[in-house]
Amino acid sequence: MDFETLAQTRRSIRGYKPDPVARAVIEDILAVAKAAPSSMNTQPWHVHVLTGAPLERVRQRNTDTMLGGAKANREIMTHGEYEGVHRGRQVAIAVKLFAAMGIERTDKVMRQDWVMRGFRQFDAPVSIVLTYDRSLDPGAVVHFDLGALSYGICLAAWDRGLGTVVNGQGIMRSEIVREEANIPDSEVIMTCIALGYPNEDFAANTVKADREPNEHFVRYVGFED
Repeated sequence: MDFETLAQTRRSIRGYKPDPVARAVIEDILAVAKAAPSSMNTQPWHVHVLTGAPLERVRQRNTDTMLGGAKANREIMTHGEYEGVHRGRQVAIAVKLFAAMGIERTDKVMRQDWVMRGFRQFDAPVSIVLTYDRSLDPGAVVHFDLGALSYGICLAAWDRGLGTVVNGQGIMRSEIVREEANIPDSEVIMTCIALGYPNEDFAANTVKADREPNEHFVRYVGFED
């Protein structure tokens, strides 16, 4: 695809076929994504790609732990609950997803099941865990760099017929991911990306998040018109 088509058609995928993804395809995606810009060319990222039994153990342990009432344990500083316009956008996409899936607002069982899908990394056959060197904390700049890499992965995957969703829920219990993926203590776990072939029969995969019009967030300074 040309870049504009690629960027405009990409959407987050939350339902996947069980088909495995070849390692060579993932290597190709990462070869493209690593061209992302980074501060002073530091290229601060590490990438851990999970599939098969290790990923299944992460899924099961995440599920058991969170259903057992454990609190989230992420390694990066988070903002807490969203408020204001950010909360509004969060609610808007949730409404669209629940409508597509036929989940009523009062259906606590199905709403809980949807949350747990996130902790299972949406049952995708691959999870790409992104980390950075702990020596770079506090990590505002490095977080920006890994964000660029994340977007590159999502676009390169979409261009090859694969779907993704950047999924913080998948590493909410970072100690589980660290143990099962054998990630060294010298790295900070930032986020993960679920990846696989989209299940076209999964209703939520038709949902695309709305974007604010430019005038809501862009200012032009020094232009004559």
